[in-house]
Amino acid sequence: MAVRFLPVRSGLRPVTRRRPARYRGGTGGKGIRSRGRDQAAAWAFVTPATVIIMLFGVAPIAWSAVLSFQQNNLFSASTPFVGLTNYRQMVHDPVIAQAIEHTIVYTALFVPGTMIVGLLLAVAMNRKIRFISFYRTAAYATMAVSTISEALVFLWLFDPSYGIVNYGLKLVGIPQQQFLNSTSEALFVIAIMTIWGWTGFAVVIYLAALQGVPQVLTEAAAIDGASRWASFRRITLPLLSPASLFLVVWLTINALQLFDEVYLSTRGGPLGSTTVLVYYLYQQAFGGADFNFGYASAIAYFLFLILVVITAIEFRVGRRLVHYRS
Repeated sequence: MAVRFLPVRSGLRPVTRRRPARYRGGTGGKGIRSRGRDQAAAWAFVTPATVIIMLFGVAPIAWSAVLSFQQNNLFSASTPFVGLTNYRQMVHDPVIAQAIEHTIVYTALFVPGTMIVGLLLAVAMNRKIRFISFYRTAAYATMAVSTISEALVFLWLFDPSYGIVNYGLKLVGIPQQQFLNSTSEALFVIAIMTIWGWTGFAVVIYLAALQGVPQVLTEAAAIDGASRWASFRRITLPLLSPASLFLVVWLTINALQLFDEVYLSTRGGPLGSTTVLVYYLYQQAFGGADFNFGYASAIAYFLFLILVVITAIEFRVGRRLVHYRS
């Protein structure tokens, strides 16, 4: 209990101040029962989602790990344990080597291509002009288009016989190209298709990051005589590095899991020139008469290991290059 004296006309008068009592979270059994009801209600909301995740997420992952050590087609009663045979088979499988090469080439085209196009569009839209809301909506609309619709449109655009792209090339004197029918061009067409589909996502991320760049810094640089390009390179780009790191990681993960566009447009052809890891995994599990789920599961875990290693490297390098504004 604290005591202090307040001045009054006739002298000093002691005034006592009581410390507030601590709140003990309820009284007796009522508080315990109330907390119990709250916890029960929380678990009631969480349990359905937890069951779904365990059933359709964790259980298949664990089961595929078991399958990768078996010779299993899901139909035969005999599922012999083969140890690391499925993993050793990948070392001697020439199609795996080709699929890895195609996946690397596609990733090298898709990730920087999407980021560059998205950054250019985001910079162009980061200003106050008429109909800017329409332009931003149109840029993001590519993400709302289904992969099937996207593939059908690009199959028509790049058709060797009556595609509009070949028609445009003919007008400028360039010979007709085979595009998706060519072993040297098909993978590049798929990269262009997916860059178009993911550009809207990159635009949204970069546009949000650009609007977080302090205008004070660019205005100070302009006063000091810096050109617009120098201001963008020295100030804006470093402040966009967190968004760039996020896009690099996210787009790399999606690139290494390429499947839909290949399945819908080329089915791995022509002559296996667009066969990537996930599509080859699909072929092993569902594409033939053997239903080699054991080998397909081993490929899936090999791909998972690649994703973990590459993501760790990207974060390690990004930690040195990314600038976080305080």
